Amino acid sequence: MHWSTVGYPRATDREIMDWAAANHYVVFTHDLDFGTMLALSHEAGPSVLQVRAANILPDDLGAAVVAALGQHEEDLLSGALVVVDEGRSRVRVLPI
Repeated sequence: MHWSTVGYPRATDREIMDWAAANHYVVFTHDLDFGTMLALSHEAGPSVLQVRAANILPDDLGAAVVAALGQHEEDLLSGALVVVDEGRSRVRVLPI
């Protein structure tokens, strides 16, 4: 692939996960496939921050995402799946 995976519109979920792991990034997504891939892989990374809400606009969910990042920073740095919704966040340390 000639493009960087980030921003490449045809990048597969696996390519995104591999790029994030190799470059020490957290995958921030609304797509449930990333959490499933992580659980099935039994790998220790990359970390995934998954938003699960009907309305994902920053005005409605931004404060919850920022709070989850602060609350779970250490877990995300070590390897975790953090799920954020309107009312709470929860964390599962990797590997799952």
